[in-house]
Amino acid sequence: MMHQHGHRPLSGWLNGLLGVLIFSGSLPATRVAVLELDPFFLTFARASVAGAAALLLIAVFRAPRPARSQLFSLGVVASGVVIGFPLLTALALQRVTSAHSIVFLGLLPLATAVFGVIRGGERPRAAFWLFSVTGSLLVMGFALSRPLAVSLAGDGLMLAAVAVCGLGYAEGARLARTLGGWQVICWALIISLPFMAVAAFITLPPALSAPSPAAWAALGYVSLFSMLIGFIFWYKGLATGGIAAVGQLQLLQPFFGLALAATLLHETIDPMMLAVTLGVILCVAGSRRFAG
Repeated sequence: MMHQHGHRPLSGWLNGLLGVLIFSGSLPATRVAVLELDPFFLTFARASVAGAAALLLIAVFRAPRPARSQLFSLGVVASGVVIGFPLLTALALQRVTSAHSIVFLGLLPLATAVFGVIRGGERPRAAFWLFSVTGSLLVMGFALSRPLAVSLAGDGLMLAAVAVCGLGYAEGARLARTLGGWQVICWALIISLPFMAVAAFITLPPALSAPSPAAWAALGYVSLFSMLIGFIFWYKGLATGGIAAVGQLQLLQPFFGLALAATLLHETIDPMMLAVTLGVILCVAGSRRFAG
């Protein structure tokens, strides 16, 4: 038993960490893409590219088809992480910088935990909710301290994105225990593919030469890494190391993301942004302590 206890969480953590590192590039890459590409086209195209890759993976490894009883859960995962989060963040990033949007990711572990309660039957203690609400209030205070014209639409979209993403994470992790981590994201992409491919074709930019190589590179990143490869590690990590424990790794994502936004996009990161991010992280760490 000791042996099993020793290596299981570590592999879960390592997979989770790889997933988080890959996801950290998602918002900066989405920001680069939406400066030139329509957010709807971006959402449909990234899901189509990832869906085609998922079909290939399933075919190569001859993965068994999901049971009929698992289709509803796959639909929930697809609506949360294949459609909802990418589209809502793309729309938000037309309005706010990726550095600004990244602060909202501090709420993702909380959103995941809330859906862990709703969908997974977990019952955290009162102190958990005290910390989590404080973290949410910090983020809200930060959002409201900005010029309102910029914030309200972008921030509302980011909050909605975090909510649907938390649902997609919790549902996907629950399903990964029976279906397998990489199969969950692959099947979610595959069931979305017919709709996404048609929608991508309809929203195709008029002249394909118009967007810059940077925009296409960003689309490539969010398609293959954010939509597929990152989830393979993430769901495997959550299934192996536990949703609550490995979910904590999301707390590192705002820091990785802000570093990327500063280096790649030369976006300014003010002390207030860092302070709020740190505050949110402390709150979520506290809430995790009382999760079980």
